[in-house]
Amino acid sequence: MAGYKTIISAKRAERDKALQSATPYLKQTHSEYLSATAAEIVTNIENGRWTASQVVDAYIARAAFAHQSTNCLTEVLFHQARKEAEALDEDFAKTKKLKGPFHGVPFSFKDLFNIKGFDSSVGFTQWANKPSQVDAPLVALMRSQGAIIIAKMNVPQTMLAFECCNPLWGRTTNPWNADYTSGGSSGGECALLALDGAAMGAGSDIGGSLKIPASYCGVYSFNPSFGRISRLGIGDPNPGFHALGSVFGPMSRSVADVELFCRTAFGVQDSLHKVAPVPYRDVQLPSKLRFGYYTSDEFVKASPANARAVLETVAALEKQGHECVEFKIPQPTRAMELFILITSADGYKKLTSHLGPDPQEESLFLATIGPKLPGFIRIMATWFMVNVLGDSVFATILRSLKHSSVREYNDYVEQKNIYGELFYKEVWDKQQFDAIIAPVQAVPVLPHGGCATLSPLAAATILYNIVDSPVGTIPVTRVDAFKDELTESWFNAPGHGSKILERDIFEGKNPIYDAKKMANIPVGVQIVRKRWEDEKVISMMHVIDQALGPRGFGPGKSLQTKA
Repeated sequence: MAGYKTIISAKRAERDKALQSATPYLKQTHSEYLSATAAEIVTNIENGRWTASQVVDAYIARAAFAHQSTNCLTEVLFHQARKEAEALDEDFAKTKKLKGPFHGVPFSFKDLFNIKGFDSSVGFTQWANKPSQVDAPLVALMRSQGAIIIAKMNVPQTMLAFECCNPLWGRTTNPWNADYTSGGSSGGECALLALDGAAMGAGSDIGGSLKIPASYCGVYSFNPSFGRISRLGIGDPNPGFHALGSVFGPMSRSVADVELFCRTAFGVQDSLHKVAPVPYRDVQLPSKLRFGYYTSDEFVKASPANARAVLETVAALEKQGHECVEFKIPQPTRAMELFILITSADGYKKLTSHLGPDPQEESLFLATIGPKLPGFIRIMATWFMVNVLGDSVFATILRSLKHSSVREYNDYVEQKNIYGELFYKEVWDKQQFDAIIAPVQAVPVLPHGGCATLSPLAAATILYNIVDSPVGTIPVTRVDAFKDELTESWFNAPGHGSKILERDIFEGKNPIYDAKKMANIPVGVQIVRKRWEDEKVISMMHVIDQALGPRGFGPGKSLQTKA
């Protein structure tokens, strides 16, 4: 026990020492740099107005401020970043040539990415003090294009949960309200970007890890199709798991930065040559687009705030002359059922095997308790949920959380493919949508500890991982204490899902959803398209972002908004 605590103390002391090299954040001095997109930073360096060193110093100061506010950083690369910025400045002074499209742009990376000389511990004390020997291919690529990495960012234990906390680095809080989580598993990344502590970030996603924290924190993210960006060179707790494809993608403060990242990364091969050899393709959208949308996936009904985010997006698009059609998800619980069956087939033993002496985080409670239940108890409990409580949705969750044989596992993967075919036929082929607009989750955010029993809320994002659709996440609005109150008409409206989950979220003396307590928390939407049509998603993110207009999100906006 003392051993793992000693590692924690030493690693945190190392981080604290590195943070001390940051100069204090000064709005008057630094705000100009923090209010620029990646492309604007490069343009200002190219025309001689700024230097890479000035930009990096500003973002380091703000990153230290963001960490003080949210505890979002793990490995701190400030010293190395300054040296790299100086080298860029010296080279540019001699040649007047940019290194690439990210020349001097401060980057952060989710902790799982290997960066030479630094740990990829992902919150496990057993993985600490084992620095990577080489950069991950995506890290190396961005460095070759001029990016300067200033820090690595916090994640949940095992990265299975969407509440950002682990024994090694502690808990990352939401940048807009410390009583709530920043989300996960890319939660540290999004907290930093929301407070303008980096200009660009990179994370990963297998069930919502890019989408959920982006919405919780109010930033942009993009979940590409599997195979568009290299996913080698990471600290992966379950490296042999391939039934669902984990993808790498950008998180940023603008759609323009999302696009620049993808233009740089798409099609670039790694040592295994498993990246689709397809660079970024420019697309021409029709002047009038047809969007499908829903406010309830019939798993858990979206809160008033999350429903409003979708409906305001729809209204903005219709005002621009686009068509928006409400529709229902086919077999709404099936995607979550298959996700659970596939990921829990080994009882999550591989993921949790890395805990060693570390205490297990409460966010993993529901996921890990299910496979431990004796079969007869699971049967009795699911019968009770269906026949007494009338909740077939939650019964499906509990029934699926179990150990499975190799034969069963293979059957589940086949069924995933069958569901994907059904989804494409019923949604894309029949409806002929150009894109789908959907809630990121049923609630704007969860309080600390909420993920322990409410992890099934990830069903809203898991759906699109099951069908392998590229997804963009856009911040739309913020929770309004009055507009987003629960009303009798909301309770009586159709679209409800799990009674057990909705009771915990919306009912009782202390419901999870409270518009007054959540006031000012960002709320985003998912923009979804068919597999391999990533560029169309990004183009439609531009359309939607412009239709929504100025609303307090983007580079430098955290400097104007009370955090």
